[in-house]
Amino acid sequence: MSFRIQPSPPARPNRCQLFGPGSRPAIFEKMAASAADVINLDLEDSVSPDDKAQARQNIVAAINDIDWGKKHLSVRINGLDTPFWYRDVVDLLEQAGDRIDQIMIPKVGCAADVYAVDALVTAVEAAKMRQKRIALEVIIETAAGIAHVEEIAASSPRLQAMSLGAADFAASMGMQTTGIGGTQENYYMHREGQKYWSDPWHWVQTAIVAACRTHGVLPVDGPFGDFSDDEGFRAQALRSATLGMVGKWAIHPKQVALANDVFTPTLEAVQEARDILAAMEQARRDGQGAAVYKGRLVDIASMRQAQVIVRQAEMIAG
Repeated sequence: MSFRIQPSPPARPNRCQLFGPGSRPAIFEKMAASAADVINLDLEDSVSPDDKAQARQNIVAAINDIDWGKKHLSVRINGLDTPFWYRDVVDLLEQAGDRIDQIMIPKVGCAADVYAVDALVTAVEAAKMRQKRIALEVIIETAAGIAHVEEIAASSPRLQAMSLGAADFAASMGMQTTGIGGTQENYYMHREGQKYWSDPWHWVQTAIVAACRTHGVLPVDGPFGDFSDDEGFRAQALRSATLGMVGKWAIHPKQVALANDVFTPTLEAVQEARDILAAMEQARRDGQGAAVYKGRLVDIASMRQAQVIVRQAEMIAG
């Protein structure tokens, strides 16, 4: 273990982030009543330029008026290359109450992008004497973003989460695909007359997870565009969870239950993790550094893996 210990990420459930456009206030109450851990009200891609100002006011009213329960309430602002983002930040923090938890910054390409938003947020908070400190989440969806992913992960103490935006990322990278997440038809291996599809997002997800875990940030998988394909969504979510991501976006209400199911440890997994911890505790009492559990060796590394599962289950249950 390095002398410099990795910080722990925020201890909050982030299994599913449900998105809804700010231009559709009729769905806000349903979003609040959903089983998603995080609500993302959107001012960016899902809102046309002519509707930006009204969507902003819709969201301000919703933050003030709707009972969001215990959900982590986030707003995705417009990109820093647009004329909209500064007004998004100012109006949200000057006009909305303290119920807002987080601002999501799209298409972050470097640490300076986060610094710019952090500086504006800090100024408005001080001017309005806001008591609650706003968190930040960033989306990696450009070639520049993944090239600078570690400096972005270390860019601000406000930063709590980092997501992968597959569609814009694919466009920025020049990838020959129009799919949003998931396996791609032309990205395959061929053996004995059979095609085997691999995951073109694996490497970028791994880079995001490593940067996030190094700096105490929650790594989150982004959207899966085909909301008619439940099995495809589930397969992508399972791969993401295996790589260390803590949750996934939902762009349709039906995806919420799918994400929650994948990113909630099963009762069997939790029990096995507890049994491994018990076996290691017995080994410690016996003066041993390892133990045999169900015919296989478990050691300190196994204990750390088990602790991840148990902590996740306890956090969700709590």
